Amino acid sequence: ISTLKRPYLMASESENQIQIPSPSLSQPKPLQDRVAIVTGSARGIGQAIALHLGSLGAKLVINHTSSKSTHEAELVASQINNSLSSSLNNNTPRAITIRADVSDPTQLKSLFDKAEEAFNSPVHILVNSAGIIDSKYPTIANTSLEDFDNIFRVNARGAFLCCKEAANRIKRGGGGRIILLSSSLVGALKPGAAAYTASKAAVETMTKILAKELKGTRITANCVAPGPIATELFFTGKTEEQVKSVIEECPLNRLGETKDVAPLVGFLATDASEWVNGQVIRVNGGYV
Repeated sequence: ISTLKRPYLMASESENQIQIPSPSLSQPKPLQDRVAIVTGSARGIGQAIALHLGSLGAKLVINHTSSKSTHEAELVASQINNSLSSSLNNNTPRAITIRADVSDPTQLKSLFDKAEEAFNSPVHILVNSAGIIDSKYPTIANTSLEDFDNIFRVNARGAFLCCKEAANRIKRGGGGRIILLSSSLVGALKPGAAAYTASKAAVETMTKILAKELKGTRITANCVAPGPIATELFFTGKTEEQVKSVIEECPLNRLGETKDVAPLVGFLATDASEWVNGQVIRVNGGYV
């Protein structure tokens, strides 16, 4: 995988070098002191989103799932804290790490509990970026039931539980945001990714319904559906020829980068996006 990445935007290797602008002391940032949970934010798109929300003034919960990703999550939190807390002359952490499996309702409830306790505030923003794919890219005929169930457990069940907890816990009355990550594969309908694509189609459907169910709360619910993004998740299981084929399909003739996705999520998290609700927004360079 490492040799494959080099010609194609080594996003996963450069994400830890994303620069966070120093906060201006003269005016508040768009998300000043709002609490944001970003699931799956130890690496990849989730990591870039967390760093971007931090640059907008949010206090971050960096969520990760396994002991293997603990160090990566801590690095993301440290980058936010070192860049922001020092600039504000404030030793209070603005980012913490919490390990939790989004498919486990008990752990997800604990994730919100710990976030509220750490920042002495309700959660304002939930971004669910946690997700998995079957890197074997099997046809439906060759997809095992175990793999199908595992993908739906994390991607669809996890998104459902995030929606459920967030709908009951996110701050009401303004500024509440629920943002779920889907995939442009729901539009592309490529062979070899049926279970993954179906799980993300479920996410998009839940998002649209949730937005209507939250009527009167001023909480918005939207879905961001990236196209091919140069991350570890994208490269895993793909040959160089397959990567080149994906690039050739894109009108911009390149893979997306995490920095292409994070600003859109940042906008959806701010007050400026309030009139955008119940939408699925594809960010893919014209791929679909």
